[in-house]
Amino acid sequence: GAPNISTATAVREQHGHDESMHPCAPPDVVVWPQAVGQVQELAALCHRSRVPMVPFGTGTGLEGGVNAVQGGVCFDLSRMDAIAELSLEDFSVTVEPGVTRKALNKYLRGTGLWFPVGTVGMTGAMGLT
Repeated sequence: GAPNISTATAVREQHGHDESMHPCAPPDVVVWPQAVGQVQELAALCHRSRVPMVPFGTGTGLEGGVNAVQGGVCFDLSRMDAIAELSLEDFSVTVEPGVTRKALNKYLRGTGLWFPVGTVGMTGAMGLT
């Protein structure tokens, strides 16, 4: 519905560039899925229709990876921000793709763990304080 999809120029332009030197290349539409099933359905629809899909996190990348050079659908995953499971014993945490480093560190505060700057996505190792 309307709060989860936008074709507004300003929204599309916001999602059509990151911190790289590349010029803005906005998608045709921006969607905000809120569950894995929604992502799966949207991805299947795009695949069947041969429409490009562009994932969007925070827009802070330096490579131009969010630029929709062939248009398509931008999947803004920021509303999928749940932290599902933390295992202190094996230093692992299961998160949805919209969890930011700052939000994760706020959640981890008091555990003796943190997720440092400079790690690649959410695949890096947590460290001991």
